[in-house]
Amino acid sequence: MPKILNCDPGTIAPYVPNADAPWNKARAIHLFRRLGFGASETELTAALAQSPTELVDIMIDTAINLPPTAEPLWSNWTVDDYTSNDEVVMQIEEWRRTWFSEMIQNGFREKLALFWHNHFVTRLDDYGCPSYLYQYHNLLQQNALGNFKTFVHEMGRTPAMLVFLNGVQSTKNAPNENYARELFELFTLGADNGYTQSDIEEASRALTGWNNIPVYCGAISFMPFLHDNGAKTIFGETGNWNYDDLHDILFEQRGNKIAAFICTKIYKHFVSPEPDDTIITAMAATFQANNFEIAPVLRQLFKSEHFFSDPILNIRIKSPIDYMLHFVKEMNFPYTDATLDAFNYFCTIMGQELFNPVDVAGWQGDLSWINSNTLTGRWLIADYYISPIYNDYPDVLTAFLVGLIGDTTDPAYATQAIVDQLMPGGLQNQADYDQATDVFKADIPQNYFDDELWDLSWDTIPAQVALLLQHLSRIPEYQLG
Repeated sequence: MPKILNCDPGTIAPYVPNADAPWNKARAIHLFRRLGFGASETELTAALAQSPTELVDIMIDTAINLPPTAEPLWSNWTVDDYTSNDEVVMQIEEWRRTWFSEMIQNGFREKLALFWHNHFVTRLDDYGCPSYLYQYHNLLQQNALGNFKTFVHEMGRTPAMLVFLNGVQSTKNAPNENYARELFELFTLGADNGYTQSDIEEASRALTGWNNIPVYCGAISFMPFLHDNGAKTIFGETGNWNYDDLHDILFEQRGNKIAAFICTKIYKHFVSPEPDDTIITAMAATFQANNFEIAPVLRQLFKSEHFFSDPILNIRIKSPIDYMLHFVKEMNFPYTDATLDAFNYFCTIMGQELFNPVDVAGWQGDLSWINSNTLTGRWLIADYYISPIYNDYPDVLTAFLVGLIGDTTDPAYATQAIVDQLMPGGLQNQADYDQATDVFKADIPQNYFDDELWDLSWDTIPAQVALLLQHLSRIPEYQLG
């Protein structure tokens, strides 16, 4: 049934369940979707037996202690190790499959790595090396909950970034401004926020010298004789600044602006596209007080009553990756390597190709995911995905429903249970529920339901569930999560 919501947005104080904001299934789904890619009914049941704030700590601690994905055999291959371009393509496909699999298994850490991938943007199409791809992804995983200053410092020297933003071409005789500009505009401060064109030019000089690349796809190291050793003035400080000095000056001189910018970006991605200045101010204070450690900010945000408040639930449009992985996580659908390849293909069609954000500013998210073309594409992709599940794994569809409702013989209750699992915000009105129930009943005569002859042992169940899933995937509310 449509939900009656409490419109109080809450504060940054820890969430304490109460009559107006109970710790219920809808809030558990919200937590698992924002801190991952959804959860099964079994996981939700276990979560509801725990304190929500303790659960947040467990999820964050688990992500912190999770080792990076195992290093592939080709992690340090150079162009000389390849005999054909087919090997390059196969390794890239392998790593995309690997990351999709890790997202399913290790939700929160990979959700964060994906967020940072869209913050510290590089594009595989521009650098092309599987070894660079692995090293970049490994850096995202290792620093996802670490120290942001360290993260920024290491990111600028990773080969994928050095090639993508032309750092490898930047010398004392011809400093390239691309990375310096994006370091300020996209990675730390925000557009036109506390820096000048002169700061960019001087910072680009401090960044010179990372040019030693003896063989393509190989390690890139510092060449002192190509570094500009002249005096540089950055944010009003003059000296013979180098790569390390630049980062120290940036965080010392502009720490408050960095904290506000990064916390705003975290908030808009994980909470709401409409920033709440009061919440972000509190986050930024925590960020600076903890010397730019990321985890304390996330603990504060995800434990807050604001994060669990009604106005924050079900307001973000699912990214293509969320859209696909929710099928697996929330319905326990099986997957194979072929499935993961299909996920990459489907997500690319919908505008989110792993390791290839649209440009240096990344995927803009939320409303940008939906237009007349992509919405129709989402409907068709749901059909393409659900139909093979029905054909090859019908028992999975039955098990999904049985796990939600047990042995009920009420089709309206069954429909409600599936809606609550996949669309915790509910449908708009009773007519929508009635229509969904009619879809679920399929072409089974009404008297079978009236006389309670229909039950979950019927071989029609997989088709009924599949039809309802296809129907729900076309409803606007299904695109929210």
